[in-house]
Amino acid sequence: MSRVGRKPIPIPKGIDILVDGSRVEVKGPKGILQKSFHPQMKIKIGDGQVYVETPSESKFNKSLHGLTRTLLSNMVQGVKEGFQKVLEIEGVGYRAQKEGQGLVLQLGFSHPVHFMPPEGIELVVESPNRVVVKGRDKEIVGNVAAKIRSIRKPNPYTGKGVRYEGEKVRRKTGKTGAGAGTGTK
Repeated sequence: MSRVGRKPIPIPKGIDILVDGSRVEVKGPKGILQKSFHPQMKIKIGDGQVYVETPSESKFNKSLHGLTRTLLSNMVQGVKEGFQKVLEIEGVGYRAQKEGQGLVLQLGFSHPVHFMPPEGIELVVESPNRVVVKGRDKEIVGNVAAKIRSIRKPNPYTGKGVRYEGEKVRRKTGKTGAGAGTGTK
């Protein structure tokens, strides 16, 4: 049995969870999240906690057990507190500006890049080189942050680009000077 899957999920005050077969709806101060899970996983509510039960000890069911529990836990945390990812923009002249609900990014291209987030995602520009992606669904927050990062990934030679907060960029050495690569000694 999955060790993660056995752990019950406590239901905080102000959070309502409705289970309808394999479909779960979680309501809280940040909004509503709905998700359908594999029909073999049994989701039960009791004693102010949510339990996930598996029908057998097969490898497939063990993996689904832990996954289902983690996704449910993320749904509860998302409607209670929400999730966020911080992006840092590095480079001379590289910056972000808020425009309505979206972003305008200056990333060294000949034109500004306009980015509109999907429904339920909030973009906050704390400074011209720091963007925070906020939302209640962890998966969508991560996908939006990855899309913004993919517009200009960090360059391994100069370090310029968009990176996650705390991300280490492995730097490569450039050419070493005269005679490099010519085979002379």
